[in-house]
Amino acid sequence: MPTPFLASAPIRRLTLRDLTACADLSEDRGWPREEHKWGFLLTAGKGYGIDDPGGGLVAACTVTEYGPQERPALAGIGMVLVAERHARQGVGRRLMRHIVSGLGTVPLTLHATPYGRPLYEELGFKVTGGAEMVRGRFVPGGPEPKAATRAATAEDLPVILRLDEEVFGADRTHIVTRLPAFADQLRVAEEGGRITGYAAAWPNMDTHVVGPLIARDTETAKALIGSLAAGTDRPLRTDIDVRHEELLAWVEERGLSRIAPNAVMTHGITELPGDWTRRFAPLTVAAG
Repeated sequence: MPTPFLASAPIRRLTLRDLTACADLSEDRGWPREEHKWGFLLTAGKGYGIDDPGGGLVAACTVTEYGPQERPALAGIGMVLVAERHARQGVGRRLMRHIVSGLGTVPLTLHATPYGRPLYEELGFKVTGGAEMVRGRFVPGGPEPKAATRAATAEDLPVILRLDEEVFGADRTHIVTRLPAFADQLRVAEEGGRITGYAAAWPNMDTHVVGPLIARDTETAKALIGSLAAGTDRPLRTDIDVRHEELLAWVEERGLSRIAPNAVMTHGITELPGDWTRRFAPLTVAAG
């Protein structure tokens, strides 16, 4: 049973001043600290948390909204964490109910671990897809993907934004325009002078995470991953939509291993907007 404190402690907005506390909470639950990612989520989106009187946070989560600010078209929920010392006392449920209620009729999405899925189902989320986390050192080999890639430039940004909104199904300007500063690499695929896809690789602990990954087809996605891998000596990590079976098989051939499945869940919509056939991986599962 929750203590009276846990049942009534205020839920407040988090800011960058809470970055260390968020990273400490991640570490407390056996997750990587991921301070770079936390910083991005707290500035591009909103953080919510409950303070522990003894210091730090009892619980936290992030919400990333897409589309018009006054009426978001979609919101992604992520980084839902409860300190181990307060686990299994209803804190996560209370925090999630607060978030879902506050967002009203805004369609919601999240990536759920097997551990978290029962709570989300209790709150009305339904499984509508899946993603597979893969990780490892990329080993070049096999036929070279035919698509040409290059480093993105500032002049490419308007085209990338239009392509991203078309494929994602909602405006992500506040996310995409942060990528040049957040990511170590941002590359585009091009054919006949037309951009057919783009991808970023951003640093997270000892890996480079590939995401977002948007591409016209699987061959283009392969070319983008291969070009990003050539620009780093770190292992790669990404979360690939399970419907892209060919790409999953290819990255395994190139040395990446399947680490963990996540259920893609939605609330208020039966499937995610946009074009999944060209959406291969998210920026991060925490942002939907």
